[in-house]
Amino acid sequence: MQKRIIIDAMGGDNAPLEILKGTYLAQKEYGIAPVLVGNDKEIQKCIKDNNIALENVKIVNSNSVITMHDDAKAVLKEKADSSMGIGFKLLNEGEGDAFVSAGNTGCVTVGSTLITKRIKGVKRPAIASVMPSAKRPFLLMDCGANAECRAEFLYQFGKMGSLYMQKIMKVENPRVALANNGEESTKGTSTVKEAYKLMQNAPYNFVGNIEGRQIPFGDADVVVADGFTGNLILKTYEGVAKVLMNGIKNAFMKNTLSKISYLGVKSGIDDMKKQFDYKEYGGAVMLGVKKPVIKSHGSADARTFKNAIKQAIWFLDNNLISSIENEFSINTQEE
Repeated sequence: MQKRIIIDAMGGDNAPLEILKGTYLAQKEYGIAPVLVGNDKEIQKCIKDNNIALENVKIVNSNSVITMHDDAKAVLKEKADSSMGIGFKLLNEGEGDAFVSAGNTGCVTVGSTLITKRIKGVKRPAIASVMPSAKRPFLLMDCGANAECRAEFLYQFGKMGSLYMQKIMKVENPRVALANNGEESTKGTSTVKEAYKLMQNAPYNFVGNIEGRQIPFGDADVVVADGFTGNLILKTYEGVAKVLMNGIKNAFMKNTLSKISYLGVKSGIDDMKKQFDYKEYGGAVMLGVKKPVIKSHGSADARTFKNAIKQAIWFLDNNLISSIENEFSINTQEE
């Protein structure tokens, strides 16, 4: 049976063109049945003008668009009739199996929490992003949904992140670490120190604190942080990767000899670029809500958005929501 993926066709800097092109790529590769939400006339014109060969598509019209500058609660009230607002409503009503948007992160967070709603036992849903490392991909959580956290939230992020890495990335017994300014249990804020104590007795594989410099080396499979810290790690990580890749490119473009030398290492550099390319995973996932919600990058191009849809398919194929629900129903008393 085809998976019905609800698409916010108007969300993101490059909507609707790149969103529609990415949806086409996903349909071609995964056989999805897209539910496009947005301005009906604009979507149809874009499909026609750019010869996007989408098939078996349902279009649901919306009257407004949430911008990157709108307040997070706009999705609930003044822009409930937006492509994102209607998308969440359709997901909640069972008109699709998952929802993907490249729109306003705050609105995606609020919509996920208050329209899709939390899984019973989850205190705070969080944004989780798959990140590259020297060894293998790891999950960073939270990437911005909860700027301030209690210790018990961080404890739960570790539990959900561990399940994600087991079910989606097929990592056996994932190593869960707590982002901190030192490895010692006595380091960090009072919240982090309290979280450390909770996580020591967790049912998952807690390996202690991790410093920022160790994260890129792949010393953990799940890195837990509050949303403020996690977002700083995410953005710094992306920025440093771009600087390094540009530096390597410039070094080989200096003169004729360096350009010739580049031919000998091109395949290795291409492999490294792919390893550290954020487009490979397409965006972040909302963990802790009742339906799969994927937040693609705001500047997503077609390939990035296609891979965001791939994340939704992974969710569905591996029954991640059910796994989280079962884990939290069994261990409710722990929280």
